[in-house]
Amino acid sequence: MKINLTSTDYMRIGILVLVFVVGITGSYYILKPKERLPIYNPSELDRRLVEEDLREVGIDHKVLPFGLINQFGDSVNTETVQSKIYVADFFFTVCPDICKDMAVQKRRLQEVMKDEEDFLILSHSVTPEMDSVPVLKAYADLHEAIPGKWHILTGDKPQIYNLARRSYFAIFDQGGNGDEADFIHTENFVLVDKLKRIRGYYDGTSEADVDRLISDYQILKAEYEPK
Repeated sequence: MKINLTSTDYMRIGILVLVFVVGITGSYYILKPKERLPIYNPSELDRRLVEEDLREVGIDHKVLPFGLINQFGDSVNTETVQSKIYVADFFFTVCPDICKDMAVQKRRLQEVMKDEEDFLILSHSVTPEMDSVPVLKAYADLHEAIPGKWHILTGDKPQIYNLARRSYFAIFDQGGNGDEADFIHTENFVLVDKLKRIRGYYDGTSEADVDRLISDYQILKAEYEPK
């Protein structure tokens, strides 16, 4: 039997199809789980970066308490990063290669994030005996570090190396004895959440990877927004 449809019928059918499509699309976005970043624990990382006694730790890893000094001679400690999302890295001011590229990306990162009140950058000198507060201040001025946003840190060498090896996993086990010649640090930027858990690793010499960090920060920030 042939059914003759009028233009009004076609319009009604079109509206019904549109309502159906909109409903399905809306339901997808309502029910779709929010994107979340992974939580990194020592057992999931390159074993060369992890102290032997931590290599089987698969849950609850958090950054150790710390107390260091920034480029203004001010104390930067665990309380400074309380309720903050931050990026940690390791460098030294006279580094001839990757640190220069990392500095370019940190400068770019701070500019993008300058209005994010809960975001910080912590750059740890691995040659603190050379990188005194005046040296770090000159370095900060050179790279236009934003006060209160980008902390460039020095302090007790054993503490810095302990943080690198047992908190952020940023030193390969071939080096890291404190000698500038044998210190083998990574170019990693380490993203840390408000609970002091590691949520991401990024190549600090790569503009594309730092762009990924910036996107991941927004995902992480959303975890703390009221539901």
